[in-house]
This record gives sequence, C-alpha cells and structure tokens, in this order.
Amino acid sequence: MSGRWRCACCGTGHEGVFDLVANAPDFWPHEVAPEPNSALRFDGDFLSDDFCVLGGDQYFIRCGFEIPVQGLERKFGFGCWSSVSGDSLDLYLDHFNDGDYEGVGPWTGWFANSLAGFPETLNQPCWIHPQPNRDRPLITFANEDHPLAVAQATGIDAKRLLEIYAGSGHAPG
Repeated sequence: MSGRWRCACCGTGHEGVFDLVANAPDFWPHEVAPEPNSALRFDGDFLSDDFCVLGGDQYFIRCGFEIPVQGLERKFGFGCWSSVSGDSLDLYLDHFNDGDYEGVGPWTGWFANSLAGFPETLNQPCWIHPQPNRDRPLITFANEDHPLAVAQATGIDAKRLLEIYAGSGHAPG
C-alpha cells in the first residue's frame, strides 16, 4: 500500500493510502456545485464545502471518518456528512472561524452517506466530535457492532482497503 498504482476505473495515479470523499450528503437532490461557506443560508437548499441545508430545516456538516490500516501509520479516511440538530449547528458555527471547540461536543447525528464495501451506513446514528484548529469533526458510530464501527476500532488490512477502493470505483489496474 505504499507504492504507486493506477486506478483501473478512472486512470488516476495513486500512491499509497488515499481518502475517499462524498461531496454532498446522499440526500442532496441537485448537481454538486458548492457555494462559498460564507454564503450559508437557511431558506431552502444550500451546499458548500462544509455545510448543507435541505429545505431550510435539515442541517448537515462535513466530517471525517478514519479507519486504521494494519501495518501503516496513515489511516484511511472517508470525507462524509452527518446530519445535526439546529442547536448543534449553531454551536459548530459559533466556533467555526476560531476552531476552539474545547469543552464543546460531541453531538449526536445521523451518518448521511453510504460507504461502499460495508453494510448500509446511511442513517446510522453517530457521534460527531469537533476538532481543534478548524479541522473537520470526526465521526464514530453509536452502534459499536456495525462492521464500519468495528473496522474503525480494530483496523483493517491492506487487502480489505483494496476491496473498499474497488467497491468505490478505484480498483488497482
């Protein structure tokens, strides 16, 4: 997993472990064309790199989900989305610019993406852990028995990571 390889699907060259990213919650009904974070509004649908609002009353934030890879220092990351309550979004926004979340969170949420290679992850209850220095929050599953939660707790081997990549359209060529 530390060498270079070319994706059989997209032809992109990859080196070692790389992260997968969901550009919007799976519920996003429009073309993915993010607006600036500073344009955040609550009157209808909105999508930026860090925030999503649906119908003016459903709120999502961009998060990360990390899985250790056995034998490697670098973790595999999945850039994903979680729903949050209006109160949690307000707390997140209060500290978004300064990144000082000490003593804030975790919040409850619902995982808002399906991750290929695992049983359904969409709408799984989760915990959202805000991170310092404007790093995106990290997610842990509330259901510790879900296979994705087990992978996060115990790690996966390189073969399993390649299976996840292949399920997401990034198989080695």
